[in-house]
Amino acid sequence: MPAPDGPLSRARPGRERIMAAIRAAAVTEFSLHGLKGTSTQAIAARAGLTKPQLHYYIAGKEELYEELLMQVLHAWKVVFSFEDASDPATVLGGYIRKKLDHAFDSPEMSRIFTREILDGGRNLDRYWPNARAWTQKKIDVINGWIARGQMRPLDARILLMHIWAMTQSYADYAIQTRVMLGLPPDAPIDREPIARELVAFVLNGCGIEG
Repeated sequence: MPAPDGPLSRARPGRERIMAAIRAAAVTEFSLHGLKGTSTQAIAARAGLTKPQLHYYIAGKEELYEELLMQVLHAWKVVFSFEDASDPATVLGGYIRKKLDHAFDSPEMSRIFTREILDGGRNLDRYWPNARAWTQKKIDVINGWIARGQMRPLDARILLMHIWAMTQSYADYAIQTRVMLGLPPDAPIDREPIARELVAFVLNGCGIEG
């Protein structure tokens, strides 16, 4: 069955290119409007497709949304693991920097998760058990540092949530960041001072010498 005629099909790009355009358009629309506020018409228009063309490649917005949401969550599991649990300064510093890089490099993907939470998190029911398990592994590592006297006693779960909030803000409040730094919308942000200050803040709060 040939794809319907339209702007992208006339150029006869490969299926992968069309799907990449659809996913990129969906990321932007979902990050701005969430699942309920996004229409397949809006995704199609942003991808340079007609609505019939879009439905040749995807059944509906729900399956595309779930794919992208799970992509975000999988990336967080893989990228933000504690790779080496021996040195808290190195591990926490690296964790914070990776979280910041993700917020700066993929703000729309981060905001898809935030929009889902703001909409009630109904599509995250099957994610939470795994998220708690991944988080518990980090908590166990932190509690091990505390038991060995490598950092001061604290609630490891709350520490992690503080780190998530402070790093995620650079995706969710990107406009505010630029305004406060006096930067125009298209200017690059020097993230190194931000990372340096945040790492020092967290390590100092944990009683760790960086």
